[in-house]
Amino acid sequence: MLQYTIKRILLVIPVVFFISVVVFYIIQLPPGDYVSNYAAKMSVAGDVMTQEDMELMRENLGLNRPIYEQYFIWMKSMLLHGDFGFSFNYNKPVTAVIQQYMALTLVVSLFTMVFQYAVAIPIGIYCAVKQYSAGDYIFSGLSFLGMATPNFLLAIILMFLSYTWFGDPLLGLFSSEYVNAAWSVDKIIDLLKHMIIPVIVIGLASTADLIRIMRGQMLDELNKPNVVTARAKGLSESRILFKYPTRAALNPIVSTFGWSLTSIFTGSTITAIVLNLPIQGPVMYNALLGQDMYLAGTWLLFMAVLTVIGTLISDIMLAWLDPKIRTEFRGT
Repeated sequence: MLQYTIKRILLVIPVVFFISVVVFYIIQLPPGDYVSNYAAKMSVAGDVMTQEDMELMRENLGLNRPIYEQYFIWMKSMLLHGDFGFSFNYNKPVTAVIQQYMALTLVVSLFTMVFQYAVAIPIGIYCAVKQYSAGDYIFSGLSFLGMATPNFLLAIILMFLSYTWFGDPLLGLFSSEYVNAAWSVDKIIDLLKHMIIPVIVIGLASTADLIRIMRGQMLDELNKPNVVTARAKGLSESRILFKYPTRAALNPIVSTFGWSLTSIFTGSTITAIVLNLPIQGPVMYNALLGQDMYLAGTWLLFMAVLTVIGTLISDIMLAWLDPKIRTEFRGT
C-alpha cells in the first residue's frame, strides 16, 4: 500500500507542471488584456486613455513581455517566494485576495461535502435494500427532481420560502449586524443558520446523483455469490450488508471524489452570486471578466491542483477498498 501511494504521489508532479502551462496559456487566449479592458471601462466613464498611456501601463504591469517570459516569472515567484502575482482588480497581492475569501469558502465546501455523502450513502443503501418500496419511489423521485432543478432556481425558491415563513431570506452568510462584527458564539450560530440554503443548493444535485449511483451499485452487489454464501452460513443481514455489498458499492462513490471536491469548492459560481456568498466563486468570475490574469490563473491552477489531489485521494481510498487495484498497479 505504501509503495502504491508513493508512486501515485510522484506521478502528480509532472501532471501539475503540465497543468500550470495549460492554465497560463488559457488565460491569455481572450483578445486584449487587463489594460485594454481597463481602458474600455475608463472610456465608458468619460476618461480616454491614449495608446502611449496604455503601453506605459503594460510596461509597469509587465504585460508587454512575451507570454513564455511572463509564465517563467510567475512560476519562479510562486515556487521560490510563494508569490502568486498581483491582482489588478483588487490592487493587492493575489495571496491577500485568496486569503480574504478562503476561510469561508472552506467552511461552505466542507459542510457541503459532509452533507452530500452523509445523505447520499444511507439513502442509496436504503433504496437498494427496500427496492420498489414507497420509500424507494419517494427518494428516487426526489433524486430526479434534484438533478433536474437548476441550482440558481432552487436558491431563489428557498430564499422565498425562508422569507415567507421566517421573515428572513437568509441572503449571504451573515446577518447585517454580524458582517463586520468580531467572532463570537452568536456570530457562529448566525453563520450556521445562513449556511443551510447554500449547502442544500450547492450539494443537492451531486447528492441526488450519488444516491442513484449508490442504489445501482448496491443492487448489483446484493445478489452476488459471496453475499448468498454469507446468508447461507447464517450471518445477520446487517453484518452481510456492511461487510460485502456496501464496501464494494462504495468504489464508484469514492472515484467521484476528485471532481466533486472541485465542483463543491467553487461553490457553484452562479449560485454564489444569487445568494451573495462571500466565497471564491464570484471572485474568480470577476477576475475572468476583468482579465485579471494572475488572480484568474492562480485560481484556475488551484482548482486543477485540487482536482489532482482529489483524484489522488480517490485512488488511495480505492486501493484500500479494493486490493486488486494496487496489485494491478504494481504489475504495470
